[in-house]
Amino acid sequence: MGRARAPEAGSAAAPAFPRQLSPRTMRVLGPSLSAGRLLRLRLPPWQPQPPGPRLSSGRPAAAGALERAMDELLHRAVPAMPAYELREKTPARAENQCADFVSFYGGLAETAERAELLSRLARGFGVDHSQVAEQSAGVLQLRQQPREAAVLLQAEDRLRYALVPRYRSLFHHISKMEGGVRFLVRLRADLLEAQALKLVEGPHVREMNGVLKNMLSEWFSSGFLNLERVTWHSPCEVLQRISEAEAVHPVKTWMDMKRRVGPYRRCYFFSHCSTPGEPLIVLHVALTNEISSSIQTIIVKECPPSETEERNKITTAIFYSLSLTQQGLQGVELGAFLIKRVVKELQKEFPALDAFSSLSPIPGFTKWLLGLLKSKAKEHGRSGLLTDSESQEIAELTGGPALETLQTLLSSSEWAQSEQLVRALQAPLMRLCAWYLYGEKHRGYALNPVAHFHLQNGAVLWRINWLADISLKGVTGACGLMVNYRYFLEDTAANSTAYLGSKSIKASEQVLSLVAQFQKNSKL
Repeated sequence: MGRARAPEAGSAAAPAFPRQLSPRTMRVLGPSLSAGRLLRLRLPPWQPQPPGPRLSSGRPAAAGALERAMDELLHRAVPAMPAYELREKTPARAENQCADFVSFYGGLAETAERAELLSRLARGFGVDHSQVAEQSAGVLQLRQQPREAAVLLQAEDRLRYALVPRYRSLFHHISKMEGGVRFLVRLRADLLEAQALKLVEGPHVREMNGVLKNMLSEWFSSGFLNLERVTWHSPCEVLQRISEAEAVHPVKTWMDMKRRVGPYRRCYFFSHCSTPGEPLIVLHVALTNEISSSIQTIIVKECPPSETEERNKITTAIFYSLSLTQQGLQGVELGAFLIKRVVKELQKEFPALDAFSSLSPIPGFTKWLLGLLKSKAKEHGRSGLLTDSESQEIAELTGGPALETLQTLLSSSEWAQSEQLVRALQAPLMRLCAWYLYGEKHRGYALNPVAHFHLQNGAVLWRINWLADISLKGVTGACGLMVNYRYFLEDTAANSTAYLGSKSIKASEQVLSLVAQFQKNSKL
């Protein structure tokens, strides 16, 4: 499973669906899918306006002209904060001024241009710090004098008002326009991309991102979300959208997609009440009789299309993929809500269902391990990452020093083709992975984002699985390892509180045993 970056989300290329299918394939797919539905359909993309001035020289207009146009737009579109006494009497901003901003922004074709406009908005239209200082001093002065509570409360309300950035009012008015919330989701996706590319930086940009994230969290709270199930009879646009958004295990063909929504499988998504049928975040579930230890048994297993479910054999639900379709909703709490809603839905459908677990990837493990091997290889003497017998066996198989050759081996997927190397690497890699998930921390919490997502939801770090994903992505990204985070429903609240409060990770005996082995050998 993955996070709502979403906790396991990334980006995946759309599957190469054929434009023409053979009669045999059409019979296999079934009559519900007409030839017209097989055409690659997409939700209407966000169409930018005809490009206006550009930032870089040599384009239709000089950079200075675009910068002046940006400043003029922002001063026209971003309302000044009225005085506190007039805050409820000031007329609403004219809709056409917000529309001007939306239109201008849509006309910026280059990422750098959109980043520049957002940067100017963040820097020039945030909080009035002189007002904050003045109102803060007033609150402090009142606290030192015996005054009625109403006087102090009003002073605190003035301070809260002063702390509201000007651009929040712009976002608020845009949200009331038709399609306005969707525009703001895309705007935040652009902002996150610009931050990742380091086109915009600094505290003002981070603050604006936080303000917009909080506003989106209110608009996309659980009360406004609809749970919808996907089947092979769902609209083709929905199937296409979900296949394109699949970030954990990319969908390869229509038959692959049909398996994922067929017998012993469930697929659910959240849509917003304002845009029903449009997926925001998608969860794939496998219905089994045990906790799966390999993704191959879930997405590669061939199931006859006509197979019917034997309900008495279904005791376990495996959450094997969670993908965010809207990158502008990163950090908005959607994944945890979706899992909880799906659990309730499955319990109603299968009363005997008593085990819930993820089968999750471990993004970043290989990168972390290669960095650790590189640093240890520079040190002379025993590293502690490998036992003496492991180092000797790896050196004999590869013909070179164990740590140095491991760096080369793990940088590709070829080692997974050698039975001898697979056998030699199993024990040390399982040990190192256990430590990575359990012991490596960021501000006291699990460093791995997928682990952090499930642990804060109250899951148990339950089992690490060897060669659970032998795809190229699985081997190069996490040495083929995957992990089960198990949800014991009666304990999730207590586990979540312990993790978020005291940063304590609940783990199984298998994981704790591997961690103990690592600590025994390692100097970390």
